[in-house]
Amino acid sequence: MKKYQVAIIGTNIGAKHYKDFLKIPDKFNIHTLCGLTREAIDNILVSNNETQVSLNFDEVLKKKEIDIVDICLPPHLHFSACKKSLEAGKHVICEKPLVSSLKEIDELEKISKETDKIIFPVFQYRYGLGFSKLKALIQSGLAGKPLVASLETHWNRGKDYYSKPWRGTWKGEQGGAILSHSIHIHDLISMIFGSVSSVFAKLTTRVNDIEVEDCAALTIEMENGSLVTSSITLGAANDTSRLRLCFNGLTVESAATPDKAYNPADDKWKFLAREPVTQNQVDDVLAKVNKPKSWYTGMFNEIANKLDGKNSDEVTLLDARKSLEFVTAVYDSSRQGKDISLPINKNNPLYNSWLP
Repeated sequence: MKKYQVAIIGTNIGAKHYKDFLKIPDKFNIHTLCGLTREAIDNILVSNNETQVSLNFDEVLKKKEIDIVDICLPPHLHFSACKKSLEAGKHVICEKPLVSSLKEIDELEKISKETDKIIFPVFQYRYGLGFSKLKALIQSGLAGKPLVASLETHWNRGKDYYSKPWRGTWKGEQGGAILSHSIHIHDLISMIFGSVSSVFAKLTTRVNDIEVEDCAALTIEMENGSLVTSSITLGAANDTSRLRLCFNGLTVESAATPDKAYNPADDKWKFLAREPVTQNQVDDVLAKVNKPKSWYTGMFNEIANKLDGKNSDEVTLLDARKSLEFVTAVYDSSRQGKDISLPINKNNPLYNSWLP
């Protein structure tokens, strides 16, 4: 089995990637860490580590031994960094949002096919014990038909968070809480309830003195007829990412543990059978679910499986496109004040960009 050589580009969220790559040393080696300053890099590197350092992204791409470029840069730099990496013959991992428009993701798909290199978007919320238990119950048939769901992305973001000049701006962050925070929980609901049919969105800025939205309320209809509400704010007292899901056979609640806000899929979920006589069957299924690798480590592990030609559950480019279709529809709905149907095609006025 090959050990893949990785170059991490960026030292903010890149620090978390670095830490989780180190948990699976049999599959990945962090060949190079690239940042703006040597100080930022040294703050991440562990002692006695052979990782090379670089302050030049273009020089990193010239290193033939690197298999994967892991892009952990501000959103407005994602498209160009992905494009350069693919054209340099590298597979790509890229933080959310993958890019800033449907036009850009369609261009990357074309380049990916031409270079025969894979883009792995980042949605690490998918990987954890709670979510694995839910998937097992759905597969067993005990959950039944999805009915309704309520989602909460209630985080605390203030002046310290927005001290980075690119944050809170359309040019730098490319969007607000819809893009930077709730994108993960919306990806989870599409994994659970299926594809979105339409969305009605109200967006506003009430917490911080920034350009982009920091509060939102969404009403979502799924293709299977189930209904979802999503409540979003960056003005909460602490950080909470929570789901409550109702199926005709089961009610599911994720926990709201503050230190699990970044990884609700790995928190302690509750599974309550609608009919008490089936609770034992539910508990039997849950007891057989083994704890998987979680968060970034789980995601990276599935990337290695894909590259090794094994059965894998990696995030795909199609997953990222569906996510960005939803983001596009949300911004379109908020500006037009009406339901927007999905999927989004090239005729939509926001296909090229949702920036105002």
